[in-house]
Amino acid sequence: MAPGGAKKNILERLDAGEVVLGDGGYVFELEKRGYVKAGPWTPEAASEHPEAVRQLHREFLRAGADILQTFTFYASDDKLENRGNVQSFTGKQINEAACDLAREVADEGDALVAGGVSQTPSYLSCKSEAEVKAIFMKQIEVYVQRKVDFLIAEYFEHVEEAEWAVQVLKTTGKPVAVTLCIGPEGDLNGVSPGDCAVRLVQAGADIVGVNCHFDPVTAVKTVKMMMEGVGKAGLKAHYMVQPLAYHTPDCNCQGFIDLPEFPFALEPRVLTRWDMQKYARDAYDSGIRYIGGCCGFQPYHTRALAEELAAERGFLPAASEKHGSWGSGLGMHTKPWVRARARRDYWEKLPPASGRPHCASMSTPAGWGVTKGHAQLMQKKESTTQDELMVLFGKSVTNQ
Repeated sequence: MAPGGAKKNILERLDAGEVVLGDGGYVFELEKRGYVKAGPWTPEAASEHPEAVRQLHREFLRAGADILQTFTFYASDDKLENRGNVQSFTGKQINEAACDLAREVADEGDALVAGGVSQTPSYLSCKSEAEVKAIFMKQIEVYVQRKVDFLIAEYFEHVEEAEWAVQVLKTTGKPVAVTLCIGPEGDLNGVSPGDCAVRLVQAGADIVGVNCHFDPVTAVKTVKMMMEGVGKAGLKAHYMVQPLAYHTPDCNCQGFIDLPEFPFALEPRVLTRWDMQKYARDAYDSGIRYIGGCCGFQPYHTRALAEELAAERGFLPAASEKHGSWGSGLGMHTKPWVRARARRDYWEKLPPASGRPHCASMSTPAGWGVTKGHAQLMQKKESTTQDELMVLFGKSVTNQ
């Protein structure tokens, strides 16, 4: 807390060198729990089932998250109405409900609320800069009214659209973070991570980094490339990373959405809590101070980040009351061979088995090679027809 009991804002925390932990992957986790539909991945649960969103916020807060993002991913009207996705609530209503839920839970601790915008179907369909910016402006009007603490432009595959988002978000006067869902190959137009970061800082971003699409190893590598580019340009920024909780060493430039297992068979790729501790240490040692997660992240993953960085943060999260460091709680187990696992040396060196004897260790990504402006990416309000699906099914078979 700042003097007088007020919460320090995100830039005060980062300027002081504090470690800031983000929360996790709401759309994926709420889909598993039965509150989000895979495909549209839209956040109407904030209005339809607020108790589910509130509970997940609380779990991430208890696990050590310093930031609670509003559950507003893909909450622009053009996405809410895309391809036959019928809504009972407007984007404004969903975003208002999401802000209220995040604020309610954040105020139960020392957490900050971040309002988010993400890439739009309108950009993929080659709508104008003014049209795309108008979509962001409509969303941030709610965030300003609901007094979120800062803003995040997240999940952008094209740096140009992310620049537009940053320019709009900066008009609020609030701190602005921006994350691209890219890997070392850069955005989908081939702009390198370093050049992407430079453009985003020049657009006004206070914090730059990556989220989603790739695993922690790839994501940290990409942010380091961003840091190098910004440094060479003589600019300064803070850095953040919010990767997947899935191993993706076999991914191409579009990340896990190109994997044949996406989105319903990714569980064999889930990182363990010990993988997460390694990620937290690698990110910290790389100079990144805003460390969180995206799709696949559950509260126990966030707790692992908090436990690995407990010395740097000066405390453990409440959830660690039910978790012994490096499995030490197993010392209370009834079976001696399980008690023998109550040590760091065991878990840190264990190569987990998949239990799937006929499965390959890696997959061949789809690699369709389409992006903004391609006919297959032109979005529409009407549902995808069966004939259109049949064409895609045929292409998918020949593409594997």
